[in-house]
Amino acid sequence: MTSSYSTDIVIFGGGIAGLWLLNRLRDQGYHAILLETDKLGCGQTLASQGIIHGGLKYALNGALSGAATIISDMPARWRSALAGEAEIDLRGCRVLSEHYYMWSDSGFRSKLKTFLGSKSLSGRITTVEKQDYPDFFKAATVEGTLYRLPDFVVDTNSLLKVLTKKQRDWIFKISPGSYTFERNESGLVNAVSFGDTDTQFSLKAQKFIFSAGKGNQQLIDDAGLAKPKSQLRPLNMVYVKGKNLPSVFVHCIGDSFKLTPTLTVTSHSDAEGETVWYLGGEIAEAGVGKEANAQIHSARTLLTTLFPWINFAEMKFHCFAIDRAEANVNSNYRPENAYFIEESNVLVAWPTKLTLTPNLADNITEHFAASGVVPSTAAAAAAAEQDLSDVLEAAEIATSRWD
Repeated sequence: MTSSYSTDIVIFGGGIAGLWLLNRLRDQGYHAILLETDKLGCGQTLASQGIIHGGLKYALNGALSGAATIISDMPARWRSALAGEAEIDLRGCRVLSEHYYMWSDSGFRSKLKTFLGSKSLSGRITTVEKQDYPDFFKAATVEGTLYRLPDFVVDTNSLLKVLTKKQRDWIFKISPGSYTFERNESGLVNAVSFGDTDTQFSLKAQKFIFSAGKGNQQLIDDAGLAKPKSQLRPLNMVYVKGKNLPSVFVHCIGDSFKLTPTLTVTSHSDAEGETVWYLGGEIAEAGVGKEANAQIHSARTLLTTLFPWINFAEMKFHCFAIDRAEANVNSNYRPENAYFIEESNVLVAWPTKLTLTPNLADNITEHFAASGVVPSTAAAAAAAEQDLSDVLEAAEIATSRWD
């Protein structure tokens, strides 16, 4: 006999986007649950560098783009949440660096100074005087200029823990391929059924949300949706470990204005407390398809060129491939905002960037309010949520690659 449960919202995907949505929806009174086929945050969340930025790095191609304008208020929005003064309480999430920096060599200084002095950027990026340099740049043996951005960096593992803690009872693990979407007489998805040798049950909901990153495309296919399209942007990320490696958080700007910095560095700690440099930017994009040895050689050469006052000879380098998932809405161009599209009671959602996660939740909750999707008052929905723990296991939080 197949058991049947009901709830308001079922979210697929346990990264930051799904967990943020779960918190927002439950705080608004919705009966919502989250389903994850692996460990929470195991995909794009823990592969991100944790930078909460306001889009200024996207202004480096010569003008403030739509992307920069849309996300300019995100650092302030996140800071409010970290202080417990926003719709999501992120107190307890570790901030790795209160500031983020941008470094350019001396040959590029005059052009960059003119650009950053433009009216649109005035007051948003500040030049750091040498006496105020962080210790890492005080030791520099090459000429350059350091700028401070209104951005900061969070520890994504602690962010996962904070978002999970309050909603622990509503987060479950499911097996890949164990589910089938069901449609009603009108052709709308109204339930998902689960079945294996031990358990068979059906879960009904008002709406379903796919926020599974790379996994969205599989969910789209499984649900038989036609309109939502996903695209992947591969990266070959590198991380470096070494004794006495200093902490640094910086975009390194090359010899021309580009959408992507030559190198983006964030600093983290592994399980033993050793400092880890995590490298993104152009090195990660240009390294797609390279064998590990070739990518590591490129990263070592770049670091030695940019930071000659650091000895990388004994450092341990590692790399791994990650696919960044986005909505395909404009002929494969990068989306400029968080995005969702609805079809047959299913919302397929992509935050596009970590920093835009609150924006995605705003868009979806506003959509529900405008379209008449309201929290259920039926006691059966609350009871069903409690009963799900009898048939589903809790999902665990993933660990960082360097752990």
